[in-house]
Amino acid sequence: MSITATELKENLSKYLLLSATEDIYITRNGKIVSKLSNPFRDRVEMAKSLFGSVPAAMTLEEAREERLSKV
Repeated sequence: MSITATELKENLSKYLLLSATEDIYITRNGKIVSKLSNPFRDRVEMAKSLFGSVPAAMTLEEAREERLSKV
């Protein structure tokens, strides 16, 4: 999403909430001058991608042993 600096000033709380789920690009005179984003979003996406990577039938100890045996 791209907004003007004036729009950001007028509706800061709205854009702070939106920045939790998407990047907000702030423009001044038609040029992007800043980006408002969630600093933890990359971590959340990475964690979500790991769900299901270990079979449900495998125990934590079995997963640990398998990981250590590959080193």
